[in-house]
Amino acid sequence: MQLNYKHIIWDWNGTLFDDVDLCVDIMNGMLKKYKLDPMPLERYKNIFTMPVIHYYEILGFDISDESFSVVGKEFIDNYEIRKDEAALYPHAHEVLRSFKEKGVGQSILSGYFQETLDQIIPHYKLDNYFYRLVGLGNVYGGSKIENGKFLINELGFSKGETLLIGDTAHDFEVAEEIGADCMLIAHGHQAKEKLAECNVPVIENLADLLQT
Repeated sequence: MQLNYKHIIWDWNGTLFDDVDLCVDIMNGMLKKYKLDPMPLERYKNIFTMPVIHYYEILGFDISDESFSVVGKEFIDNYEIRKDEAALYPHAHEVLRSFKEKGVGQSILSGYFQETLDQIIPHYKLDNYFYRLVGLGNVYGGSKIENGKFLINELGFSKGETLLIGDTAHDFEVAEEIGADCMLIAHGHQAKEKLAECNVPVIENLADLLQT
């Protein structure tokens, strides 16, 4: 697939990092603990959204400030303990290397906590691919729009020169706000049908980005 951009902005969770099954398993454990209904993977992909507080509300959690701060941190604490159960998606290194060899710059714009993002990228030996790693200042999975504006201003590219690749409708919303083109990938945290509603290209997996 030929992409003519000067810079690619990648989402992390569900785009390059395959943590979907892990997130479902952790949340189902919490749902059981709080006596709420468990969910299959299909339902998860249909209800997951960013910012994640709305997803917690759909699941039946109390999302008042104090209560959400407790359950939101509980999820992240469990995630950090178990994150090594997840792995990069197939072809992640190959795709990132391909763009780098073409002279295309790359950054990450993530809903992941900045400190842990800074740790996990070198853990997977990916740090040499990225110009900038931009995460959130807390663990609660909020909006990425403001950080996206910061990043695009720093990059300084004109409209049509930057592509954002993610796995959720929120990634599309971010791209719209910052003036980047958008491509969504269907192997992540939201159902393909939900992504298709954004009316941007939707690919199946990272292999679709490799030249054939």
